[in-house]
Amino acid sequence: MSPVRVMIVDDHPVVRDGLRGMLGGDPDIEVVGEASDGREALAVVGTLRPDVILMDLRMPGTGGADAIRALAARGDAARVLVLTTYDSDADVVPALEAGATGYLLKDTPRADLVRAIHAAARGEAVLAPSVATRLVSQLRMPAQDTLSERELEILVLIAAGETNRGAAGRLFISEATVKTHLLHIYAKLGVNDRAAAVATAYERGLLVPGREDPTRRA
Repeated sequence: MSPVRVMIVDDHPVVRDGLRGMLGGDPDIEVVGEASDGREALAVVGTLRPDVILMDLRMPGTGGADAIRALAARGDAARVLVLTTYDSDADVVPALEAGATGYLLKDTPRADLVRAIHAAARGEAVLAPSVATRLVSQLRMPAQDTLSERELEILVLIAAGETNRGAAGRLFISEATVKTHLLHIYAKLGVNDRAAAVATAYERGLLVPGREDPTRRA
């Protein structure tokens, strides 16, 4: 498989240099370029054709959330993985609503960042633990009682090994809708990836072996 093409967007040169150095030694990741703010990112993304954009949020000029929104409006195929210092509701919610695939903090260990980049390239949602916790607090309801029927249907398919795209096709919904449901599931279960969501759902009895495939027809 080809390396995941990554673009770094951050207004601090030292951060860009650090990320480039951190990721440069991974043969499965290729850093194809960088930008110092959202406006510059929007101008060069078509030329660089990244699979994943590591996007800071608070930047002079065009910030990260605005850039994510503009990329989504243009239908750009690149996945955006927010990488920032801030995990307040005022930062997290607009970024996710704008279309970010995931949200990580800059103290994320290298191994976790690499895994998140590959997950984002596959279209999988990834949340930093503190972000998942904040979203749970925002929901203000017991996690085990709040999964909707649609969320359970998606968990069944994910537990069976379906990708986001596969689950979308089987449920006749968009891949973006599946990602949104997964973010809600992560927040409600207090986890930050699909494997943990499935494991936690089994632990809490939300998923049971043999649960009927929601796409099966009589």
